[in-house]
Amino acid sequence: MKILLIYPYPLENRLQADDVKIVPIGLWYIAAVLKEKGHQVEVLNWFDMKNRPSDIERELIRRRPDVIGCSILNANRWGGIEIARIAKKIDPEVKVVFGGPTPTCLWEHFLTHFPEIDMIVIGEGERTFSNLIQHLSAGDFEGIEKVRGIAFRKRGKNVRTEDEKPIEHLDELPNPARYFSYQHVASSRGCVNKCTFCASPTFWARKIRTHAPDYFVDQIELLVQKGVSFFYISDDTFTINRDRVISICKKILERNLKITWYAISHVGYVDEEILYWMRKAGCIQISYGVESGSEKIRKRLKKDITNDQIRRAFNLTTKYGILSRAYLIYGCPGETEETIQETIDLIHEIKPLSIVFYILDIFPGTALYDDMIRRLQLDDDIWLEDIEDIMYWETDPALSKDLVLSFGEKLRSDYHRHLPDFADAVELVDDPDLFAMHAEFLSRLGLTFTHGDYAAIDTIPEKEATAERLFERSLDYYPNVRAYLGLGTIKQKRGEYGESIRLLAEGVARFPDNAELNVCLGISYMNLGRFKEGLECFSKFPNHSQAQRHLETCRRALGK
Repeated sequence: MKILLIYPYPLENRLQADDVKIVPIGLWYIAAVLKEKGHQVEVLNWFDMKNRPSDIERELIRRRPDVIGCSILNANRWGGIEIARIAKKIDPEVKVVFGGPTPTCLWEHFLTHFPEIDMIVIGEGERTFSNLIQHLSAGDFEGIEKVRGIAFRKRGKNVRTEDEKPIEHLDELPNPARYFSYQHVASSRGCVNKCTFCASPTFWARKIRTHAPDYFVDQIELLVQKGVSFFYISDDTFTINRDRVISICKKILERNLKITWYAISHVGYVDEEILYWMRKAGCIQISYGVESGSEKIRKRLKKDITNDQIRRAFNLTTKYGILSRAYLIYGCPGETEETIQETIDLIHEIKPLSIVFYILDIFPGTALYDDMIRRLQLDDDIWLEDIEDIMYWETDPALSKDLVLSFGEKLRSDYHRHLPDFADAVELVDDPDLFAMHAEFLSRLGLTFTHGDYAAIDTIPEKEATAERLFERSLDYYPNVRAYLGLGTIKQKRGEYGESIRLLAEGVARFPDNAELNVCLGISYMNLGRFKEGLECFSKFPNHSQAQRHLETCRRALGK
């Protein structure tokens, strides 16, 4: 059969879409299973197709699928419904199947209100969707009742079959990297925790299943061969099995895979040895769910961690040259000025180098959602509204929009004001084996203040001076292209061309083939009227657009 697997667009536009524009890893696995069954499969990331119905129609007409599978979260459910309606208008016989966390929790809602959706895959999709396709391709529409883990309509009534069993041995699944290229990978499924704001306990039943280290590193190696060098490891708690993670890291090193990557973890599952091997294997950022500095708030969210664990995890992570990122939630049950201050106090203790602040949302499948339905005597029809989520404060008379927004402003402004101090406070482990990586870490952190995310935030003070100190510290550890370039650019910007030339010339001596260093050095020479030396820098890179432009300027100045 000809099958399209689509990741639809969200209802609301994003200023920063990094966390929601990525095709879920499960879609690649489902596609690989279908490929190995002999089906024609395409995976389409239609995150950016909002307000483009003519483009959607044109693409569907061109491809003419037999089946469309949509990966649905709460945020993109209306996008999926619109795609389904367009598809049914083009071909009423096409089968539209929804799967993912939201349809798993709201299967009856979707089947009741949206006739353009034919079937729902409930829970894990690889085995269920493959079995469903087997019946559809054989024209055995009556036989779909034998497929576990689906819901559909039968004679006007919604029917749900028996649940499919989880895939116990994940390594039995075909490796998606054989067929596709992507950056978001997962070495495990599930989470043992029971946070009230998360649907993972419902979807994964608080169990963790893992790939073997060889399977996972094979996947990374295949992707590296396709040109991917940066990865997001999206396990809920990557480090929960320390021996397995250390084995993965050692295999990355043994295979000489030159990669960098981000991970997500839990503050209770890191130690010095695991962080050492993660850093050696290319990890440059770990995100931790801190949620709040108030133990009272965390208890209400069933976030089972302590302040001591948080302090230790952030201290060790930074110590090993890995950027520590905190997820923090505000506007929670029981939130007050005092609990916000507790969060600020904890931020000052742990000094995270990145924070993502969220207002507490309520989603289907979470304990918060079940509680809201009971408290307010609602039902799932609330999702007929054009909304992506429900803010917790909307359901709690003790909170208001203005109060919660003021909490967010207080948290952000304080964090931004003190961020340079946090960067200056970085202390790294005294291990010569990591000095080159320490230099890379400090230079990358410096760049965030001059050209990265922090450069555009006006409330962060002394950004250039902070970056300068970080670049200098970087070079104290080990020669680093980014640090030489960052310092040279800062000096150049200030008109300190002599010092800029000294730094950049040292960098060029160590990294003679680096175009950016040579071009920046040439510009400093030009500013002092030393066009001959500038010409020498630019002429090394005749195909570099900026070098070529300055090369002509030098030639004219020298009468050539």
